[in-house]
Amino acid sequence: MCSAFYSNDIKTFLNQNEDEIFGIIAKNDEFDSACKQKDAWIAQIRLLKNVLNRYSNGSIIFEYTIPRVGGRIDNVVLIDDTIFVLEFKVGNEIYTGSAATQARTYAIDLANFHEESHNKTIVPILIATDAPDYELQINKYKNNVYDVIYTNGNNLTKIFDKFKKLFSSQTQLDKWLNSRYVPTPTIIEAAEILYNNHSVDDISQNEAAENLTKTSTAVQKIIEYSKQDHQKSICFITGVPGAGKTLAGLNIAIENQKTTGKNYSCFLTGNQPLVSVLREALARDDNKRTGIPIGEARDNVKSFIQIIHHFRDESLKNLDIPPVDNVVIFDEAQRAWQQAQLSNFMNEKKAAILNKLPDDKRHKILSMSEPELLIEYMNRHQDWAVIVCLVGGGQDINTGEAGIQEWFDSLRRSYPDWKVYVSNKITEEEYVGNNSFDKLIEGLNCKTVEELHLSISLRSFRSEKVANFVHHLLNNEKEQAAAIYQEIKKVYPICMTRDLNTAKEWIKKQTEGKNCRYGLIASSQAKRLRAEGIWVECKCKPEKWFLEEKNDIKSSYFMEEVATEFDIQGLEIDYALVGWDADYRYENGHFECYKPSGSKWQTINKEDNRRYLKNAYRVLLTRAREGFIIFVPKGDDSDNTRLCKYYDELWEYLKDIKIEEIK
Repeated sequence: MCSAFYSNDIKTFLNQNEDEIFGIIAKNDEFDSACKQKDAWIAQIRLLKNVLNRYSNGSIIFEYTIPRVGGRIDNVVLIDDTIFVLEFKVGNEIYTGSAATQARTYAIDLANFHEESHNKTIVPILIATDAPDYELQINKYKNNVYDVIYTNGNNLTKIFDKFKKLFSSQTQLDKWLNSRYVPTPTIIEAAEILYNNHSVDDISQNEAAENLTKTSTAVQKIIEYSKQDHQKSICFITGVPGAGKTLAGLNIAIENQKTTGKNYSCFLTGNQPLVSVLREALARDDNKRTGIPIGEARDNVKSFIQIIHHFRDESLKNLDIPPVDNVVIFDEAQRAWQQAQLSNFMNEKKAAILNKLPDDKRHKILSMSEPELLIEYMNRHQDWAVIVCLVGGGQDINTGEAGIQEWFDSLRRSYPDWKVYVSNKITEEEYVGNNSFDKLIEGLNCKTVEELHLSISLRSFRSEKVANFVHHLLNNEKEQAAAIYQEIKKVYPICMTRDLNTAKEWIKKQTEGKNCRYGLIASSQAKRLRAEGIWVECKCKPEKWFLEEKNDIKSSYFMEEVATEFDIQGLEIDYALVGWDADYRYENGHFECYKPSGSKWQTINKEDNRRYLKNAYRVLLTRAREGFIIFVPKGDDSDNTRLCKYYDELWEYLKDIKIEEIK
């Protein structure tokens, strides 16, 4: 596929006749566009010939195809070191918000991911040819990117002149067209990159990737220090949702997988869907690249990504032998089990193993929480050991999950000689809850390392502020949520509707012509969405939901099978349709938590369970990389479990935040 349908220097463009230019564009159009599009090209050629006749230097591009992300920019004009991104709406009588968003998005994508566009002035322009004149407004949007300029074409020369520079170098057309374009990959794509012996630097070229590299480097220094000084250390990596905690962990595991004496490492997680999806994705990729049989590829990847429960069970076989790994990475460490939860599980499921142990050792094991048991296992190393805990704030979503407090309590109780490293953001409420930071680290040998916090979202690559928006929305902080929404809506669409089919059509429209994965997600407690056709109790197979193509009915693309917070935590999609049920309900000016109980809803009073439900919605609302739409049912007063008032107050709350409604 050509990177552009037409590209040339402006001088040649002006000397070519209209038919010749159109012929080149049409020849490279593999999509056999309709007559309306062809008429639009003719109109663009005529307008741009008229406007550009005073610019002898520069280049022009028609239909620049954005690699991997998909979509085509109508025109790119390169004058001096300024890049003009033109979004044409030939025949349009109004300037639409969606067209402006398109132009702005293209400009930001170029600034973030197109190497030859880095540090250059980028100006998106929306040209609605039949619209009225629009007062010229030139405003910076972010860094080197300007906000969208609106015009019907009459003053396009004036706009170009505003950015004319007396002394500047000319952007070279061939170099620009052949530039590397490195969009932020999904967690699955990034894992494949790392698994194939590339570095974090190869994943992306934006601020988030730099942040990720600094964190990985900081942990490597801690590992080297621990090894050289015969020290046992534990470090806590924190980060906003989608900042790359899992990628940091995968990178650390891969870097240390090369064996030097006893120096092995592995990536551990209790997130079965994450394990299933990443293992299958890496195995398929290995099979495709090398021709290795798929079964062998699956076996190879098992040692790299392990279920934490298997690691834990291995610790019980012989209570004196340490694991082969000196470095272990625990993903979603806040989800490790409390003592009671682990004890109940061990008695019910692992009785055969426990019964082989002497009474005193069995009682000791049953008195431990999961964090304490895992630290005890690593503490058996005589020389050195490092535990890396990946911690998501407000991400504990299931009964019996201890949060990070239990890790610190376990260290204080039993392993105060371990060196503890934390980020400077672990003091925030979403990590420490109602406790103070001083109380959290009391009695421990603790050091703060700023680089252990990932502050910029990789997932929401169009805006790192999405996580903050969701935080304020769920905390009933309307003004703060509304303010952030106004900032991000131009580049990260968040909409709402009361019609499921409308939501699905919106998703399809947003992803048309793009290489994007989208899907339907909802809370595991959203059981009355079944009346709307969203059945959370019908479990999807995560590896099929995330990996299969558009023609597979089990894939996310069909928006028939729904993924819950348990299926999608730690993973991501590009666009999400979020179903919001009456479990997390807005009433009397605040959020209330309910669980389905037979033919009624039952109030959730236990604080832990209320936190789990709130965090479930936090997970759901931060899974999309490019945008999402919220579906709020209208309800039905003839059904006591779906009364209209259960949903109406939530709808009004979202309206107060000014979230765009799609009808």
